[in-house]
Amino acid sequence: MLISLALALALVTPQQDAEARVVEYLKANVKPGEPVMASRLANEVFTAPDERKALDRLFKTFFKVPLFLAQHQKAAGKPPTLAEISEQFAFRVPGEADVMLRIMESDPRLPKFFARDAKSGELTSVDVDTILADARFGKAIERSLSGLEGKPAPAFATTSFAGSPYASTAVAGRPYVVYFWFSGCPPCVQIAPVLEERARTAGVTVVAANADRALELGVTDEERNAYAAKLKGLTMVHATPEMQTAFGGIGVYPTLFFVDKAGAVTRQLVSRQDRAGLDAALAAIAK
Repeated sequence: MLISLALALALVTPQQDAEARVVEYLKANVKPGEPVMASRLANEVFTAPDERKALDRLFKTFFKVPLFLAQHQKAAGKPPTLAEISEQFAFRVPGEADVMLRIMESDPRLPKFFARDAKSGELTSVDVDTILADARFGKAIERSLSGLEGKPAPAFATTSFAGSPYASTAVAGRPYVVYFWFSGCPPCVQIAPVLEERARTAGVTVVAANADRALELGVTDEERNAYAAKLKGLTMVHATPEMQTAFGGIGVYPTLFFVDKAGAVTRQLVSRQDRAGLDAALAAIAK
């Protein structure tokens, strides 16, 4: 399966970054029925630190994609598009989402849990039951899909964008929302102003837990702070891996948990939301 690094790099321009080099290599080398061995790539092909970091990010993302497919199918009643997959995992290299799905299709160790259009490459179906039945994905997906509605909101401790400690004790006894997002996420950009407006008018704290660091996106503090300055009504904190796990294993962005004064999760919303849905969920906890 492996070809020489020189030939792989000939497929891209010198200006492209490490992740682009890895993706272009995979495009040229994924073969039906042959698993992609990340350890071999790291040891024999991508030995530079930036390339190994990019490869590691893709390897970690690989195991999150089935979770996202299942969550999207359950929430929207249809598979996500390639563009939506790219949005969720910050795939910025052309064809990156497609090649990740090709790897899953080619690997005989994985169950066949989706189908695609032969021409467009878009997903035509996602078999949630097959994903749930797989030991590698099932527990995480079942925990995520079952949700926390009707259960006590998990406790959490993190830091604010300013570096100060912030914990769930700060909102104890008050209605609040925990809003998981990452910088540049299109659905997040769409709903954040609505949340900010309603946070100011409804008297509900919105704890905006940014996952840039947990997802290793490389967004700078300056970039995050510039965006946060436009949304002063939100309480900006960093989402830690522990916090994401406590809330069921966050794999889709945005994910929102609406918590009432008693500390119970009354509603969990996933992915794109309209104003009416957000208003209804906020109104229920603002009583």
